[in-house]
Amino acid sequence: MSDIKNFVIEASPIRRVLAITIVAVLGILLVYLGATTPASLPWKGFLLIFGGIVVWLAERMFTATKSHLVVTEAGVQDSNGEVLAVFDEIKSVSRGTFALKPSNGFTLVLKQKKGPSAWRPGLWWRFGSRVGIGGVTSGHQSKPAAQMIEAMIFERDKTISR
Repeated sequence: MSDIKNFVIEASPIRRVLAITIVAVLGILLVYLGATTPASLPWKGFLLIFGGIVVWLAERMFTATKSHLVVTEAGVQDSNGEVLAVFDEIKSVSRGTFALKPSNGFTLVLKQKKGPSAWRPGLWWRFGSRVGIGGVTSGHQSKPAAQMIEAMIFERDKTISR
């Protein structure tokens, strides 16, 4: 498998700007409504708190989508050095139409749980034995990466069964 090349999966600039803008505007509108609407105190508090959470989410997405993912023979890791999945632990790739996966992405099904749950909005998430890759990523980067991982799994399983 030494001829396998590395794939980089990064946020598409247009999708990144649109997603962050939409989430930030929603948060700002919720905070504005909470501050200006003549409503009961619990309702105002809910709008202010939820709006603050949404603005915080926009900031997390802005930070998370600055980095990128690298798919190699060893596995998948982000540009900050966090290993999402080691190749030997990947059982399958789920990327069908009705698969539980991020937009423009795919899900890696691992043989066992890999580390604590984590989420980088717009880029990847890990929950239990699944790692979702995608969100604001571009499809022309994530599709070949998923196909490469599937081919590597096929070769690995073919070699093991001999």
